[in-house]
Amino acid sequence: MIKFRVRSGRWQQIHPGVYATFSGALGRGPRLWAVVLSAGPGAVLSHETAAELHQLIDRPADTIHVTVPRQRHIASLSGAVIHRSGRAIDAIQAHANPPRTKIEETVLDLTQTAKTFDDVCGWVTRAFARELTDETRLREAMSARTKLRWRADLHELIVAADGGDHSVLEFRYHRDVERAHALPEPRRQVPFAGPGGRRGRRDRIYEAYAVVVELDGRLAHPAENQWRDKTRDNAAAVDGQQTLRYGWAQVKWEACATAVEVAKVLRRHGWDGRPRPCSPSCPVQQEFQP
Repeated sequence: MIKFRVRSGRWQQIHPGVYATFSGALGRGPRLWAVVLSAGPGAVLSHETAAELHQLIDRPADTIHVTVPRQRHIASLSGAVIHRSGRAIDAIQAHANPPRTKIEETVLDLTQTAKTFDDVCGWVTRAFARELTDETRLREAMSARTKLRWRADLHELIVAADGGDHSVLEFRYHRDVERAHALPEPRRQVPFAGPGGRRGRRDRIYEAYAVVVELDGRLAHPAENQWRDKTRDNAAAVDGQQTLRYGWAQVKWEACATAVEVAKVLRRHGWDGRPRPCSPSCPVQQEFQP
């Protein structure tokens, strides 16, 4: 019966032993289910595919990722990457269809396959920014893993993300500009209402000194976004605040020079402290001599 329906085009084979009981194009849902069913008992969608289902990422990846229990060995699946884990069963999110790893397990899985620290940072800060997890749950998931790359960095990242760092750029600014040079602690992700009642958030506000720092991680600046940025800056000026705006180049490769600039503006606005050089060659040493 199955052979007849496949030959006649009423059904279609997706993987060996897995069939779609309809003709026509396969949607995303049937493709995901087909991989899980073909991978067999204990299989669960994971990594980028679980991130897609948790809405941690906005676009589905071309490759479907599935994790199976470590003791199982299965053949390769077309269009899928197979991971093996001793915690596959414990990592499954309850009552989810198709089965997928919990959001905390998904975030940690992605950090373990990340190629750079910025990628690690991006997964953690995005999960917090989208309110998919919190500090307690992510730390519990970490403690359940005996082997974990970036463990110390992840603890630091969690604290920063929970405190309001919502992007890789914000984390780098906090670590490499503010903390490395002993700048005063600002408020982060502060809500505001702009002209016309439009609401938004300011990345950093040094309230005692009426200084705002905006961090822009976009690689390109379309015209409409440039005007939106200027509108935000003008609104801050109306409130009596001076706005500084930094991107990747100023934070990642020119952190010391950025710290010098922020410190000078803060001192002009009443800060009586002095920034601390992060190294013997740091320009802060020459700019702010005792």
